[in-house]
Amino acid sequence: MAGTAQQKGTGPVDTRGPDHGTGSRPPRGPADPEEQGSGEGAELLDELRAAIGKYVVLPNDEALTAVTLWVAATHIQTVLQHAPRLAVVGPTKGCGKSRVLDVLHETVHQPIMTVNMSTAVLFRVIGKNPRTILVDEADTIFSKAGENEELRGLLNAGHQRNRPAWRISGPEHKPTPYPTFAMAALASIGDLPDTITDRAVVLRMQKRKPGEKVTPFRSRYAVPELNAVRDKLAAWLGPLRGTAGHMAPPMPVEDRAADTWEPLVIIADLAGGHWPASARAACVAMTRFEAVQDEQTNLKTRLLRDIHRVFEAHGNPEALSSLDLVTALLQDPDAPWAEHGTNGLNAYHLGRMLRDFDIRPANYRFDKGRQAEGYARNRFLDSWARHCPDLTETARAHDDTPGRPALSKPPTAPTGQLPIGPPGGPVGPKRAH
Repeated sequence: MAGTAQQKGTGPVDTRGPDHGTGSRPPRGPADPEEQGSGEGAELLDELRAAIGKYVVLPNDEALTAVTLWVAATHIQTVLQHAPRLAVVGPTKGCGKSRVLDVLHETVHQPIMTVNMSTAVLFRVIGKNPRTILVDEADTIFSKAGENEELRGLLNAGHQRNRPAWRISGPEHKPTPYPTFAMAALASIGDLPDTITDRAVVLRMQKRKPGEKVTPFRSRYAVPELNAVRDKLAAWLGPLRGTAGHMAPPMPVEDRAADTWEPLVIIADLAGGHWPASARAACVAMTRFEAVQDEQTNLKTRLLRDIHRVFEAHGNPEALSSLDLVTALLQDPDAPWAEHGTNGLNAYHLGRMLRDFDIRPANYRFDKGRQAEGYARNRFLDSWARHCPDLTETARAHDDTPGRPALSKPPTAPTGQLPIGPPGGPVGPKRAH
């Protein structure tokens, strides 16, 4: 690794950020975004949008808008605070994922295409003027849980500026920070790791219907056409980098979703015309869709929802035994619990999954003096409010009924029945083999 830090584009990271030395507060953006653009930008984005839609069929208009803005944002990476990923995922082969990368390769800023990439290579190709990383067949990189954790961590870190990778460099073995900040698009059969998807604009590709036509992608005419649009885009955005670097546009979403979509909205506000409204509409629609997808695929959130349903089906008692709760969960034919583990969900699995929410069982006396390990309903209230917000009103309605503890009060055992042992019982349940 001797001399690595002196190679072009791989020197120590500049941690000052894009607005270093400005001494001024970033403006929030134009009062009327539609008056911001010069007309040229809106027309260029329209041209780019049409060129992308000519060669690929995307899931919907919002997805086409998002890809267009993502491509444009790669040309101002040096002034951005966040580098959104573009996750191009599909359930099977033949959904157009690789074709999307082909089009991106001819339109983004300084692309580097790969079907596999080591961590060592990745952080060496990213410099102060980062290239755009295009990774095809990313499912082969993350095919098994726990594989390539270092690469996944590097991709996650590169979503935000000033998250360098430290390596020993040179004959003096000096610790040296290398940039990780760069926009990246990853195409995959099946979902990418959650931590990457959470930092991405997600395109959920499907196979084309018989009536959906695209122009065949042939390098001899597609590449010159797309490169011409790319060059015009770069020429338009070049003088606007200073303005873009100081913009903090109003966003329709919050937290990480706002970080991810802000570069796209900045481009839209610079262009003006219909683009500011179109960008924010796409942001809201696609973010909401991913929130639903994430909730449906998140097993622990699904468990909280199903437990809420079981309590309601039993008339919202103050507690349910672990056996009754597990039995009810297993009876739902549409739920994944019958296939969970080796022989289906059991009390041990239930306890392990709920432990992450700080929900633990205790021993209770139920009807007819029956003694069993179980769960008090009010132990779930905080988790339902945090992770299933649409259930909050229902939960509060029940908690406001006479005799029920308020949400803010600490959980207690069912009225008149004290736990007969420490949480979890004197002997924990045995793990099923």
